[in-house]
Amino acid sequence: MRKIIKFLFIFLVVFVIVAALYMNFAPAFGGNPTKEQKEYYSQFDNYADGKFVNTYKPKKPNPGGHYRVAERSERIPPEPLPAAEVDWEKINSGEDSLTWFGHSAFLLSIDNKKLLVDPMLGPNSSPVSFVKIKRFNGDLLRLIDEMPPIDAVLLTHDHYDHLDYRSMKKIKDKTRRFFVPLGVGAHLVRWGVPREQITELNWWQETEFDGLTLALTPSIHFSGRNLFNRNSTLWGGWAVFGKNARLYISGDGGYGDHFKEIGEKYGPFDLALIEGAQYDERWPHSHMIPEQSVQAHMDVKGETMMLMHWGAFTLSRHAWDEPIERALKEAEKRHVRLITPKIGETVLLKTLGGKKQETWWR
Repeated sequence: MRKIIKFLFIFLVVFVIVAALYMNFAPAFGGNPTKEQKEYYSQFDNYADGKFVNTYKPKKPNPGGHYRVAERSERIPPEPLPAAEVDWEKINSGEDSLTWFGHSAFLLSIDNKKLLVDPMLGPNSSPVSFVKIKRFNGDLLRLIDEMPPIDAVLLTHDHYDHLDYRSMKKIKDKTRRFFVPLGVGAHLVRWGVPREQITELNWWQETEFDGLTLALTPSIHFSGRNLFNRNSTLWGGWAVFGKNARLYISGDGGYGDHFKEIGEKYGPFDLALIEGAQYDERWPHSHMIPEQSVQAHMDVKGETMMLMHWGAFTLSRHAWDEPIERALKEAEKRHVRLITPKIGETVLLKTLGGKKQETWWR
């Protein structure tokens, strides 16, 4: 018995050492904040004992059947999802617009500035090729070559379904600036983005960019790209204000009082992009169920809502289309205007009030 325990102990030690070396040298895992950065972060209320922490308490859904475990066959679409041909002419028209690429990836055009949000466009939401978390519609990296020059990339946090190494390597040379939560810049620096092009913000901090106002807003979530750097970087959402457009992007996270605070400070919003998928009873604090997402939209004083964090990857156990179906039902019940554009479709923000709801995924 002692020999078995000794063998298992040695095996575990070797495994940890090999894993640490691999994660340190494989670029997809990203970088880590420096000692000086950590010392700077220590002044903030949302940083303790070398880690970022949630300062808002998550609120669980009321008891009920919120977390149905679907059959494996239900978790992936039976065929590739319908997608619109990207209308680059409309995107470059100068009109304020939004184009969704599935999950939480968007191209915004605000005051003719091109903002790319959480541009995970790769085929696999995993840092290693032998672990497959496949995109429903395959590889969208080709779209980066077709995009106009990007004025700024906005990142909400460093998880693989939001921050993708291959996507960033293609995007970085056609992007002027990167706006990220505290610490996330370490990944970009390792991947070749000059430090002077990166602006890091804490919750409630604001910055001006070419006439736009960008504010990082709180969320209830976590971060990390390997076994050893959990919560070493911050997570959050974004409020974006142009001359005419006011947008809110929730980022990932559970439901809490921060949404009402965001609404009181920055609302109302013309459009609120709210996460509401990949929820699971195993992590009720990290993602909202769709009914909570609709409430969050109302809390931030959104006029039009769009559900995100669905339509690209299977990261939980619910049916792949359950989030949007539940959101539709709840939005109708609560008299919330919910838009459902196809992947690749460009929506002009001035048309939000008359945008017809389509159930293209059925």
